[in-house]
Amino acid sequence: MQVVSGRIDRPNVHFEAPPRTVLEDELDQFAEWFNTSRTDAIVDPLLRAAITHLWFVTLHPLDDGNGRITRLLTDLALAQADKQSVRFYAMSVGIMANRKSYYEILEQTQKGDLDITEWIVWFCKVLNETFADVLNEIELTIQKTNYWRKVDQTKLSSEQTKVLNRLLDGDFPEGINTSQYHKLSKVSKPTATRHLAYLVEIGCLKRTDAGGRSTRYVLNTA
Repeated sequence: MQVVSGRIDRPNVHFEAPPRTVLEDELDQFAEWFNTSRTDAIVDPLLRAAITHLWFVTLHPLDDGNGRITRLLTDLALAQADKQSVRFYAMSVGIMANRKSYYEILEQTQKGDLDITEWIVWFCKVLNETFADVLNEIELTIQKTNYWRKVDQTKLSSEQTKVLNRLLDGDFPEGINTSQYHKLSKVSKPTATRHLAYLVEIGCLKRTDAGGRSTRYVLNTA
């Protein structure tokens, strides 16, 4: 099994899986290591997840679906490290978000010697980014929940609710102006002006210090 690109007559071989003659023994070794290393106090659980990913994707035992199974095994190893079945993050999300650098470091590691340090550094870096992204999403969800607890949504139109949700999602970090409200809510500009004034009046939004056409409206989280 080879992963190639380029011309048919002059292919660029990115990766070549172990031959079928040794694959079964290699898979047995991997399975034994995966099962025994789970309870091995010497093996760091995050490094175990990184090695699990690299080892299985390098074995490449299937004609199709190796990437999906590798990501599932990686998430399983991380779940075992957390010692709980429910997690708020998935390494597979981080890998898919960094696909270009993923394939680059994978090819570099598989074509190199037995030193997998750079792979582990990349894996831990992306895992850390995944943690940060999830924590940010959790924080935004909490902020959103707390905000809506203070608002009587029966007093809002569907357009006003939509705009407030977009602001809560961070889509307008500098605030929203009348023109943006008009485009987002698909109401007329006079209606957009009235909506924004009403949202300020009931305490959902507040005006920025800038006046005139520079006036923007931000969430009132006080």
